[in-house]
Amino acid sequence: MPQFQAKVYVTLRPSVLDPAGVAVQAGIHHLGYSGVEQVRIGKFIELSLAATDAAQAQAQLETICDQLLANPVIEVYRFELVELTGKQPLKTA
Repeated sequence: MPQFQAKVYVTLRPSVLDPAGVAVQAGIHHLGYSGVEQVRIGKFIELSLAATDAAQAQAQLETICDQLLANPVIEVYRFELVELTGKQPLKTA
């Protein structure tokens, strides 16, 4: 069964206040970099999965993201999916 690698990026929805991002932005400004206008903090998750094909891998990954990795009320996600045998990007969502 083919192996796939997924890189998942989870961030707060643009409409949700990001207190960690605000704190980091204040720290950056304190360092003298006043040109930084917005900071958003998120999560990066890397995982490997086995699936019969890219479509099944994508379906599995979407379910994992929807039900576990991201809170759909306040977060959005995107991912990159690569088949490990070919090392070619298959899908970005």
